[in-house]
Amino acid sequence: MLTRSPIPWPGLGIATATAVGMALAGVSGWLVLGTLLLWTGSLWLSRPEAPLSEPKADRAAVSRDVMRDMIEPLGIALVIFDRDRVFAANASARAALGAHIVGQDGRIALRHPDAVRLLTMGDGATVILRGLSSARSLWQLSRRHIDARYWLVELIDRTVEADIGRAHTDFVANASHELRTPLATVIGYVETLADAPDGLDKEMIARFHETVLREARRMESLVSDLMSLSQLEAEKHDVPTDPVELGSLAARVVGEFAGRDRADRLLLERPEEQISVAGDASQLEQLLRNLIDNALKYGESASPVTISLTAENEDTARLAVADQGQGIAAEHLPHLTRRFYRTDPGRSRAAGGTGLGLAIVKHIVERHRGKLDIESEPGHGASFIVRLPLLAEAAPVSA
Repeated sequence: MLTRSPIPWPGLGIATATAVGMALAGVSGWLVLGTLLLWTGSLWLSRPEAPLSEPKADRAAVSRDVMRDMIEPLGIALVIFDRDRVFAANASARAALGAHIVGQDGRIALRHPDAVRLLTMGDGATVILRGLSSARSLWQLSRRHIDARYWLVELIDRTVEADIGRAHTDFVANASHELRTPLATVIGYVETLADAPDGLDKEMIARFHETVLREARRMESLVSDLMSLSQLEAEKHDVPTDPVELGSLAARVVGEFAGRDRADRLLLERPEEQISVAGDASQLEQLLRNLIDNALKYGESASPVTISLTAENEDTARLAVADQGQGIAAEHLPHLTRRFYRTDPGRSRAAGGTGLGLAIVKHIVERHRGKLDIESEPGHGASFIVRLPLLAEAAPVSA
């Protein structure tokens, strides 16, 4: 005679543990509830019919297979323990800890002292540990009870969250420092002027005023760049779609710089045919201004700056700005687009740089789904090369 198998307690335990994990990860409560109901319902409906005389050991083997299959496709890393030994780990857990952990003693599989401590803790216990999968990784491990024999460890990777938090802290500290320096200068000079006797030399007063104005403009530039970065961060997932013709855009920006008595230093090389991309015209102008301004500041004062525009192939527009300055040492190249990074802080501040220009360029390129390359070596200048996808279809374009 056939009858339904007993209630699938292990499967129900895993379903409950997974629902708890989803809730802890911030998933919507309705989605968690729906997932739990569907999972438990599928367990109930899919119970195989088996003879009452089926050996107990065979039924246990079926339950173990069910648990292993249940956790395999889940995105959260899950490890199931049979007492103190790992008997199953899903793909996410194997990717983090290695496939070799299956079958190992838990203390050997987890390795980390704080993770091993979790093996002796009770149901619902959680530990935060660093260095489980790599030196800088940060993981949250939680223990979930299934039954008297089996229990589950849920691993959530918090590395990205920690990196974002650390980057935010560093950014605020750097921005505060950059603002504090010119602000202190302004306050100092204004106080000196306020406390100065009436007979103070007019030339000195003019020099003080010039310094105050320069530092105030530096703060203005810094605030403007900070606002640009904030806007780019907010729009980074919003891909621009307006057609922009790069040739006329480059000519307009170069013309603006040439109007500042720099016409003899700027060389624009562009083809006769139009080169159009899908983009945000104002941001692409800002990108080009930053690169040209950077080249004029750090290139040799008598050497030209070349702005070249070409269609590199059927799909890619290539925009390059090259100077003939002192060049950049190789160890600095990977860090140039970091916020407030400077190869020569004193020279950068003296030239009026905020330390954010190339960070803005990088964010604009990323928003346009392009690529930024920097080529340089000491004594041979530097080239900043932007590659952007060409506009797929002909359409009215904005310069």
